[in-house]
Amino acid sequence: MNFLLSAAFVLTWSSGFIGAKLGAGSAGAVTILMWRFLPLAVVLVAVAVMRRAAWRGLTVRDLARQSVIGVLSQSGYLLSVYAAIQLGVSSGTTALIDGVQPLVAGALAGPLLHQYVSRRQWLGLGLGVAGVAVVTLADATSGGTPGGPAGGVPWWAYAVPFLGMLALVAATFLESRSRTRVAPSVPLTVHCTASAVVFTVLALCTGAAAPPPEASFWLAIGWLVAFATFGGYGLYWLVLRRRGVTAVNTLMFLMAPVTAVWGALMFGEPFSLRTAAGLALGLVAVVVVQRGAADRAAAPRQVRRRAPGPAAGAVRRLGATRR
Repeated sequence: MNFLLSAAFVLTWSSGFIGAKLGAGSAGAVTILMWRFLPLAVVLVAVAVMRRAAWRGLTVRDLARQSVIGVLSQSGYLLSVYAAIQLGVSSGTTALIDGVQPLVAGALAGPLLHQYVSRRQWLGLGLGVAGVAVVTLADATSGGTPGGPAGGVPWWAYAVPFLGMLALVAATFLESRSRTRVAPSVPLTVHCTASAVVFTVLALCTGAAAPPPEASFWLAIGWLVAFATFGGYGLYWLVLRRRGVTAVNTLMFLMAPVTAVWGALMFGEPFSLRTAAGLALGLVAVVVVQRGAADRAAAPRQVRRRAPGPAAGAVRRLGATRR
């Protein structure tokens, strides 16, 4: 079950980068994000009104916490991703830059959540970051991507996805530290509603609320709602609850291979030998980190199966004396 959930998460989350690219040619980032979340929020709120049982017992503080998580994980993260892609950063490279997230999450998991990372896991995280650096350099020196701005991509555009990655990491830790467990429909509704408010206000303030007449725009919106929101975003929090911060964030290394292949096939984005090398490093990183997690989980069981030692023998003798 964990494998199927992980595979579905990787596939649907990476679809969000492709959806962003689909809509980039017909509208700005704020317009796409407004129409992605506004109709969805209306539907989810209507469903919540009809199904009130999942909302019972929630306090104003719980809802405020989920709103902050939604603003960080959707509004902040997605705006940076869409902005980077519209600046000309390829979808595959944007996914790879977001792949630094496991390293940041691994560094913070110990002091914040007491989920410490083993040496083997740190090795895997380091390999993943190396893969990010290789592919980013390959893309930065390729002279831009099809559909990108003339003259290539400005160097600072590659820093934009890092800001979104940091917002998602902050949201992940805020959710992991929450002691209130709610039905999956609750955070999805609150997060999408908060994002709808943020992007609608931004669109109205910038004069970007009107949707374009192109059919490709609505195709991108449907793609993003069906695959990225209900699939990728919903599965992110489900896998997080089941497997923990380090495990779910390590899967982010796999977004790049899937996204880069899609980008090359659908949009003709560059896919050089250096890109393939960076993707290979990312794949190796996932294997190393996952094996490190498995070894770490097996260690306590091995300790329990060892010979009990003299202390346990003394306990048995004490029990026999009492009998």
